[in-house]
Amino acid sequence: MIGHLAYAAGAPCPTFVLDAARLPREEEPLLARLAQAREYLASAGGAHVLKIALIEPSTHPMFDLDYRFVQALPGAPDRFDLRGSCGHSVLASVLAASRSGMLPRLVPGARVRVRVRNNGDSVVCEAERVGRDEAGFTVTFVQPSPVPFSHLLPAGRPGTVLAADGGSVEVSLVASANTYAFVDARALGVPDQAALFRAGGELLERLESIRGAAADLLGWPRDGAFPKIAAVLPGMDGGIAARAVTVPGWHPSIALTGAVCLGSAVRIPGTVPWLIARERGTADGLMDITTAGGRTAVSAVTTAAGAPGDEGALLWATVAHKHVTFQGSFALPPLGHPQYEEVARCLALSVAA
Repeated sequence: MIGHLAYAAGAPCPTFVLDAARLPREEEPLLARLAQAREYLASAGGAHVLKIALIEPSTHPMFDLDYRFVQALPGAPDRFDLRGSCGHSVLASVLAASRSGMLPRLVPGARVRVRVRNNGDSVVCEAERVGRDEAGFTVTFVQPSPVPFSHLLPAGRPGTVLAADGGSVEVSLVASANTYAFVDARALGVPDQAALFRAGGELLERLESIRGAAADLLGWPRDGAFPKIAAVLPGMDGGIAARAVTVPGWHPSIALTGAVCLGSAVRIPGTVPWLIARERGTADGLMDITTAGGRTAVSAVTTAAGAPGDEGALLWATVAHKHVTFQGSFALPPLGHPQYEEVARCLALSVAA
């Protein structure tokens, strides 16, 4: 089997892309094979690669590529979470599929339609520019039909009080691209953007405690990767400042799915992001998200609330100017094979990124 590495700028690590057709379909043997692949990567210096994408040409007439995300978890090579998705890994998969011949070569303006098998999302990746080993994309998460706001609130309401962090904390649980818990950083004693970006392990532990309480509410395992969590507050230069948690610590920027979820949450009345956006007058249209790693612009398009009972609905959300670099391909030998030189070379490139 041939594996590929690609890195989407802003992600915490590269994505390890594999051909799903060459792997078992049943979950138990699939995860056993992926555990072997993780051991191989670790032997070659790639223990930091915690994102795995399983791809193949789609049999559905509306899509070009089927994609399944696997989040590898720290602690042991056989620990995984299949519950959510990763937008950065979708882009890495599109570039890898093009480079490997699974899809036609990318050209500027080409659109690749991706079906996310984890959660049924439809993602359109439009190439803005294409180089030898890199590409830039505009990414749109498209809803097959308008999704009422209430369907994006897994707790059934825009605000939920959780028993966490030694007391009670209000969060907004929003499910768009991935499920996130958004908390106003000021409620945790963080006064502004600068303090949010300076915060260290103490705030990280508090957010992990809140995330665990949100997982309990949803009936999900606390030691998994989902739901995600982000602390938000008004940005210094407008928009929203965000600090997100990933596996296994602070996210260097914000996940692509996190940007989509935050952009959607801003349009849902009563959520924490909706309230913050109205403090700065950025409730409609393009919204800037400022992170410690840079800025991301997201636009969520919704229907407006109308007659009584018409709450509004999400149509699509778009993030532009996402950059992806292809880092190499290599053969996966049987477990224990001594020849690691080629994969080590590729993984050295990923460390440099």
